[in-house]
Amino acid sequence: MLDDLPVTLDRAAAEPLSVQVADALRAAATGGLLRVADRLPSTRALAARLGVSRAVVAAAYDQLHAEGWIGGRRGSGTYLTAAPRSAPTRGPAAADTDAGGDLLDLSPGSPCVDAIDRAAWRRAWRAAADTAPGLFKERAGLTAYCDAVAEHLLRHRGLAAGPDSVVLATAGTSSAAGELAGAVLAPGDAVAIEDPGYLRAAGALRAAGVEPVPVPVDADGLVVERVPPGVRAVYCTPAHQFPLGARMPAARRVELVEFARRTGTFVIEDDYDGELRYDTAPLPLLAAMAPDVVVHLGTTSKILSTTLGVGWLVARPDIAEAVVAHRIRTGTAPAPAGQLVLAELAAHGDLARHLRRLRRTVPPRRALVVGALRERGVPVLGDDAGSHVVVELPTAAAERAAVAAARARGVLLDGLARHHLGAPHRFGVALGYTALPVPDLADAAAVAADCLSAVVA
Repeated sequence: MLDDLPVTLDRAAAEPLSVQVADALRAAATGGLLRVADRLPSTRALAARLGVSRAVVAAAYDQLHAEGWIGGRRGSGTYLTAAPRSAPTRGPAAADTDAGGDLLDLSPGSPCVDAIDRAAWRRAWRAAADTAPGLFKERAGLTAYCDAVAEHLLRHRGLAAGPDSVVLATAGTSSAAGELAGAVLAPGDAVAIEDPGYLRAAGALRAAGVEPVPVPVDADGLVVERVPPGVRAVYCTPAHQFPLGARMPAARRVELVEFARRTGTFVIEDDYDGELRYDTAPLPLLAAMAPDVVVHLGTTSKILSTTLGVGWLVARPDIAEAVVAHRIRTGTAPAPAGQLVLAELAAHGDLARHLRRLRRTVPPRRALVVGALRERGVPVLGDDAGSHVVVELPTAAAERAAVAAARARGVLLDGLARHHLGAPHRFGVALGYTALPVPDLADAAAVAADCLSAVVA
């Protein structure tokens, strides 16, 4: 029962006291202070608190009842029965949202939560909740989590985290990029980054005081020979270039490692969805090839759910120590809840089973989208991997036309132009196929194919 309702009476006003009470309660309901099913104080209790006769409150309640705002339940009291849905609260960061509202959203980057075994998910959360509340922040991450990640990387990505490398928990790849910049780079240092590429990582780097510098990509990923002199690090997505979808071949990987060793830079390898390959085995990670110059980043947000909010960083000991020292200076640490859940999933084999299920679930979704596009003569870029494909378009105008046409038909497409750090020079759309239920995906893919076929060269 709500005993502290915001009702203020002005006994000098012309309005009767009962009208003032009714107005105050109506305003509380429209303003969200009262919600449907909230129980109101009894007329006697509210009258005593306001210092008025019970008849005044009873008259106010009678008026609200007549208007349909409140209703009584025999022997239970008086409850609010109607209130407008309050407007969503939006802070400054809410303007940059991943949600498409009522649109069928084909934007890339979302996990396939339909593949999650909900029983295993609930079991892991319950087990995590049995852990005693902690007193101190684990700056490097929980031991059980880091051990689970090390086992996962060894079994599924071929990366052995041994004496030459350390596994740390992170809040995700973008957060880890920002931490690396704050820990081992100086303000004003330059970091090369793919263009088009993952601009949230660029934003994290810039927020840490370093300058992301665009480097073009081709069919083999980041063009090493175009990396400008003087950069301190190179950020790239070699397993599945975001957003264009290229896989960096072995020769280009060797070239990048040799560049890093020759120039004294280090490589930040963002392996955001490296587990999602369906045609052939993935190439060895850069970190497995060259742990001396490569920092490996991974995340649970693409293979499981953004709910966990955790990822990992694998680096040589001096870099890992610098990151932990940076966290001590800034008072930060990765949140433990998601770490506990992932550790539980891994401990009981549920993580490995989930990845096997994911590799069965996602390819038919990709085939559905690719089939819809090719039926309408729309060519598709991208390996049989990850969670999105790309359709290139000849001009910025064609991209805008396709995006606008799809939106008008209820489908949200993600244009490539916005993924450039420099001036946009690659146009088209990236189509994700993991987030929507299959029936909605089929509908959205058909609309996207129609709109793209009208503007493709």
